[in-house]
Amino acid sequence: MGSRVAATSSYTVEFRRPRPTPVAAQQPTGRIPRVARLLALAHRIDGMIRSGELRDLAHAARLCGLTRARVTQVCNLLLLCPEIQEAILDLPPVVEGRDPLTERHLRAIAAEAEWTAQAGLWTTMRAEGGLLPRASSLRGGGKCRGNIA
Repeated sequence: MGSRVAATSSYTVEFRRPRPTPVAAQQPTGRIPRVARLLALAHRIDGMIRSGELRDLAHAARLCGLTRARVTQVCNLLLLCPEIQEAILDLPPVVEGRDPLTERHLRAIAAEAEWTAQAGLWTTMRAEGGLLPRASSLRGGGKCRGNIA
C-alpha cells in the first residue's frame, strides 16, 4: 500500500515578556482645567439642543443631574467672545492644587454683551489677578472681533 513518511520540525519559543515601549517624554502631566471642561460641556449641550436631541436647558439639567441654574451658568460661557473661549481651551494642564481660573471668575465677563468690552475685562483680570499665564492672552492684541448681535 502506501509508504509512510516521517517528518520532524523544531520551534524556538521566547518566554520573555516584551519590553514596554517608552512613553513620549513630552506628554502633558496634570489635568485639564475644569473651566475648559465646562466650556466643552456647554458646547456639547448647545449642539444637542440645536440638533433636537435635547428640548431645552431644563431637559439638559435633568439628564446631567444638575440644577437648571447651574446649567445656565455653564452655558453662559458660550456668551464669551471666540478668542476668550479659545484662550480658555488652550489653558495648560493643572499639575497640582486648585485651578487658577474658575467659571465664577468669568461670570462678569460673560455678562458683558460687547465683545470688545469682554476683551478689556479679560485683559484686566489677567493682569491684576495673575490668574492666567501670559501665554494664554488673547491673540490679536487683546481685541475681540465685534459684538453679539
